[in-house]
Amino acid sequence: MPLVTSKEMFQKAYDGGYAIGAFNVNNMEIIQGITEAAKEVSAPLILQVSAGARKYANHTYLVKLVEAALIETDLPICLHLDHGDTFELCKSCIDGGFTSVMIDGSHHSFEDNIALTKKVVEYAHERGVVVEGELGRLAGIEDDVNVSEEDASYTRPSEVEEFVTRTGVDSLAIAIGTSHGAYKFKPGQKPELRFDILKEIEKRLPNFPIVLHGASSVIPEYVEMINANGGNMPDAIGIPEDMLREAAKSAVCKINIDSDLRLALTGSIRKYMAENPSHFDPRQYLTPARAAIKDLVKKKLVNVLGCDGKA
Repeated sequence: MPLVTSKEMFQKAYDGGYAIGAFNVNNMEIIQGITEAAKEVSAPLILQVSAGARKYANHTYLVKLVEAALIETDLPICLHLDHGDTFELCKSCIDGGFTSVMIDGSHHSFEDNIALTKKVVEYAHERGVVVEGELGRLAGIEDDVNVSEEDASYTRPSEVEEFVTRTGVDSLAIAIGTSHGAYKFKPGQKPELRFDILKEIEKRLPNFPIVLHGASSVIPEYVEMINANGGNMPDAIGIPEDMLREAAKSAVCKINIDSDLRLALTGSIRKYMAENPSHFDPRQYLTPARAAIKDLVKKKLVNVLGCDGKA
């Protein structure tokens, strides 16, 4: 099966009251763990690549690894650029085989965001590629995305219709309380998603796919595993999974997960190396790391996103 766009995935997810998992990938083991989990539960997938991942692993290597996953799983997989911030970056990914790109113009003014997003949409649509835009700014740090709490802002429902109409985007990332990275909330702060904003956006954009970024739950098991084996991570609070399940039943058709993958990978490697300090074969410590990714993703697909059996 060739790479697909997210268009049909999102329509089915919208109609079926579930969400597609969009998982960030950086190397072979992460891709294998994600896709093996999805194959076991027959779930569609979005594998997404950040600008930082392209710098680290190289565009060609990542595309070929995803193509290998297609051969091994025969699943519907969409290859997506996460947080493209320039037309040139989006164009490079479109020309290089991606089937979906995100143009994040949220750091610009409303009019400049529209102009940039529209330019990417026109180029992408001519080549059969879909585009995700963004309104509102999520706080947090992840790869090249760095937004302070002071600069973060919720999406304004009053702007979404004009933005979607004038740009022609295929999906819209919104800010309703999620944030990038593992440190989403201050100690003692209660996690909260603004479902009132989401519901108002749903009214204004009927039958239109919404995206949530920064939706890792920062699972305590992996934080504890890191700290028990030489790490020093302070207490971190992510997005409660029951909130994500509720969001997945709404117009939210794509939920992004990255930090949880990093924590699972790092925690399992730290644990293995602490228990086997003389081992130096990367195959030995990356095998349990890959298994941890697989276990995490399978739970997300079934228990949070509800997209198992939807491939």
